[in-house]
Amino acid sequence: MSDCIFCKIINREIPSKSVYETEKVYAFHDINPEAPFHVLIVPKEHIGSHNELTPDNVGIMKDIHLAANEIARQLGIAESGYRLINNCGADAGQTVFHLHYHLVGGKSMGTKIL
Repeated sequence: MSDCIFCKIINREIPSKSVYETEKVYAFHDINPEAPFHVLIVPKEHIGSHNELTPDNVGIMKDIHLAANEIARQLGIAESGYRLINNCGADAGQTVFHLHYHLVGGKSMGTKIL
């Protein structure tokens, strides 16, 4: 998608601070972090949201979750804990319509989700 900011970041048209990259997944630091560690994990293939997962592309979820595990280990927060968050749709707060997960950690976030 030519107007997708995450596609532009993946294609290096917009700079980012890379954390992790494979053939299928790219992860980078969020420019407006909500926690000491706030990384966005995105598939390189444009998928608009979780609702657009199909039997043909759902394999990307394995890559995203394995990336989250490795990133948490690299950041030193795998043992203390982190959150992996996906906002799906406008009411959930999705503002960039390219499937992505927020990996946040580095502080105690309590037990409440919202």
